[in-house]
Amino acid sequence: MLAESCKERIKNFDAVLFAVWYHDIIYSATKKDNEVQSANYAQERLTSLNLEKGLIETIKTLIISTQKHEIILTENNDNALLLDMDLSILGSSWEDYHKYLKNIRKEYAIFPNFMYRKGRKKVLQHFLERDTLYFTAYFQSKFEAQARKNLNKEIELL
Repeated sequence: MLAESCKERIKNFDAVLFAVWYHDIIYSATKKDNEVQSANYAQERLTSLNLEKGLIETIKTLIISTQKHEIILTENNDNALLLDMDLSILGSSWEDYHKYLKNIRKEYAIFPNFMYRKGRKKVLQHFLERDTLYFTAYFQSKFEAQARKNLNKEIELL
């Protein structure tokens, strides 16, 4: 698990793990509030386990941060690491990335090709316009170069 490989960099490992587990628990390709719904679901489930309210709020905030891939919690690198882990697939080998692309297309099968291609290209270009795809030096050194290659190659295929 990727979180395990950077465990020493994470201050609140439990919060990050719960955020990883719950961040896409509610997901529909046609909905724009998946992260909020997942955060609320996590809150409900974790409250039933009697977890501390502060921990649950941290987990909810981490989950919601995945909606726009923007850091919300800044007191440590946990939010940045979670977002970097969430985008780690972008920096995988082309073979693994290509499998991921096929699954993404299946997710959005309700959209005709001309709509899918236009929307997907917009998302990819948004990421490529960022100074870095990853927030942390750890993930930048590990995945940035390959991720940019993969995104550019995907745009060429669209």
